[in-house]
Parts: sequence; structure tokens; C-alpha cells
Amino acid sequence: VQLVESGGGLVQPGAALRLSCRHSGDTFSRYVMAWFRQTPGKERDIVAAITYFGGKSHYADSVTGRFTISRDNAKNTVYLQMNGLKPEDTAVYYCVADPVWDTVLSGRTLDIAYWGQGTQVTVSS
Repeated sequence: VQLVESGGGLVQPGAALRLSCRHSGDTFSRYVMAWFRQTPGKERDIVAAITYFGGKSHYADSVTGRFTISRDNAKNTVYLQMNGLKPEDTAVYYCVADPVWDTVLSGRTLDIAYWGQGTQVTVSS
């Protein structure tokens, strides 16, 4: 499985940004998809996750109400719409894929099957 993220960049506080992650190499709908983020010196933390056909989603408290995760199984792509960006959202954002919902939500990043290379999001005035 390969995951390729796109859509990161530099934006001002309050702006919006949409990240995309294209999945290839296996059947997309077999995987829970999620976004994690990491800042220097800290661990990777979950931002949002979505189940196989989009029926259920999970968000970190810090992004609830501002970020929306979605997926298009016809395009093998997962999205993260980020609105109302804050400087504390600055991080490298990683797309992940795993067959098991509980594994993605566990926080045990070493157990997650597949990771993208990451895309930098910087929120600064």
C-alpha cells in the first residue's frame, strides 16, 4: 500500500486548507483511514479517523468542530478539511491506513500498518 499526501502549505490564522491522501496498492475500502500530526519533539497524535465506507468518524478534541474527515472510495482518496486554522495546528500531517479501527484509535503508532510521507502545514501570520 502506498499513501501520497498533498495540500499542505503556509496559511494565516483563521484560514482553511484541505489535505488529500491518495491510496494505492490494495482495495481502499478494506482500510480505516486517518490523519495524524506531529510537531518537533513530540509524538504523533491522531487528528481524525474514518471507517471503511465513511459511516463513522472520530476527532481529537482539539479539532472537533473545525476539521472534517471524509473519503471517496471511487477515487481511493481521503480528505481532511481544516477550517479556522490556529498556530497550534502547525505540524507535519500524516495519512495512515490500517484494516482495524481499534488499532488506529489506540494511539499505538508502531502498530499502524501504513503511513504516508507527511505534508507540512504551517499556520502563521
